[in-house]
Amino acid sequence: MLAIIIPYFKLAFFDQALQSLANQTDKRFHVYIGDDASPENPSTLLEKYKDQFDFSYHRFDENLGGQSLTEQWERCINLTKDESWIMILGDDDCLGENVIESWYENYDVFVSKSNLVRFATKILDQNSNTLSEAFLHPAWESATTSFWRKHNHLTRSSLSEYVFSRELYNKYGFQNFPLAWNSDDCAWLDFSDGKPIYTINNSLVYVGISASNISGKTDNIILKRDSQIAFCKYLISKKSYLFSKKELLLIIRKYEIEILKQRHLTNSEWLYLFSKYIKYYTYKDTKKFIKRLVNTILKRHE
Repeated sequence: MLAIIIPYFKLAFFDQALQSLANQTDKRFHVYIGDDASPENPSTLLEKYKDQFDFSYHRFDENLGGQSLTEQWERCINLTKDESWIMILGDDDCLGENVIESWYENYDVFVSKSNLVRFATKILDQNSNTLSEAFLHPAWESATTSFWRKHNHLTRSSLSEYVFSRELYNKYGFQNFPLAWNSDDCAWLDFSDGKPIYTINNSLVYVGISASNISGKTDNIILKRDSQIAFCKYLISKKSYLFSKKELLLIIRKYEIEILKQRHLTNSEWLYLFSKYIKYYTYKDTKKFIKRLVNTILKRHE
């Protein structure tokens, strides 16, 4: 059985999400709705769907998503029973009607070969009610290749279109980055655990974008940069074995740039970066870094 987690907070597009679950051609799933102490009570709406698919609803007394979105995801997952596979669906995202059906049709293909399954997606602009073209993926792809495709703006990725193994979630959990920005990308590198991502391209997840969700907001740039810094440092310190030296140098440079977008580097950060440039040495990159370091020292003494 498949567990679908909905960390609920906003009512605006929740009806669409629930209707997409009611429309599923295969109902072999259970939905767990974790209400993050929302001021918008969904009880009347949930009553409408009580006989259309299996779900459980729990209201938490304290809002947690405002402090840590990943911890809200985790306490919602704790509502589940013994399902082996988990999907986290945003309260403004929708499933195409054959998503669950195609999941079970493909089950024998990916089980034991992959810990991570994704669906094709379309972006649903909730403000204009328009759809993007479909984002498709290779049927089998390493998590690192997928990461670099997104990094190079050749594709997109978010939380809702993935289904992941509970066993690997229990092993790694989610990294608690600010706004949970990059927490999903980090999870796919972790949860894949050396196995490729399997993609089901003949089913779509519709990912909602609006002014009210994190992806659509423009007033949280500093927190997003803080998350980029934390994510890059995690990759450098914990996941270096996944990348070539050339790729690691790109990540190290990005880490440096993201800090400099906000402030000057501290002495300890200069030292940390120097140690990494030396470790993953190329003459050109190290020379450029030393030049930047010397220029910084000279400016401090002007």
